[in-house]
Parts: sequence; structure tokens; C-alpha cells
Amino acid sequence: MSISASMYRDGSDRPLTPAEEEQKRVIYEKMSPRRRKFIDRIGYEKWDPFQKPNDPMELRMDISKRTTQQLVREFLQNHKGEYSNDYGRGALETAVGLVNKDEKFRGIFDFCVWYYNLLLEEGYVDYES
Repeated sequence: MSISASMYRDGSDRPLTPAEEEQKRVIYEKMSPRRRKFIDRIGYEKWDPFQKPNDPMELRMDISKRTTQQLVREFLQNHKGEYSNDYGRGALETAVGLVNKDEKFRGIFDFCVWYYNLLLEEGYVDYES
């Protein structure tokens, strides 16, 4: 099976213009023998020195259009009192899990909401606290 180098970027082979072909030859001739060996291995014809850059990493956001970092920062700023590194790490882990729609963290979230409501109903938690 043969995969062209350009397929790693956007999955499409594109024909080079005559000017690009000339520039490609010049680039290849100026390369060190070690680098040429790599190009020879994938095949000069398949090598595309003019590849498009990778797409920027998508910013994952929750349904409120906040990133994980925004959620954690807002949560910790609204937290009353001091908190430990473990507490902050737990908040971050949970935010990442929820934004990524990880079922484990969805279960943790659903349980916490259920448990809080149970404590409210039974009078163990003040509505104001």
C-alpha cells in the first residue's frame, strides 16, 4: 500500500503547477543526503513540500460555550474559602471529563446532583449554603 505524504494533512493528492515542480526539484537538490533518503523512501513523486499546515486544534467547549479552563477558573473564583491542590485538580479533571462528554464524569455529575438534592430534601443542607 502506498500513501502519499500529502494525504497525512488533508487526505487529498493535488497536482503541482510547473513552477511548484521546479521549486520542488530545487528544494530536493539542496537537501542533505540524509533528508533525501527519507524523501526517496516515500517516493519523490508522492512527496509534497508545499503541504497545507495542520488545522488548529479545535477548542472544546461545553453547552454554555465555555472552555474547560474558563469553567474551572470561574468555579474556583466563586468558591468560598481556601481549597487544596487536590480540590482544584478534581475540579479540572471533572471539567475536562464533562466537556469531552466522558460517561464516567457524566455519572459522577449526575450522582452529585442527585445526592445534593437528597440532602436538601432531608434537611441536611440549608438552601442558602
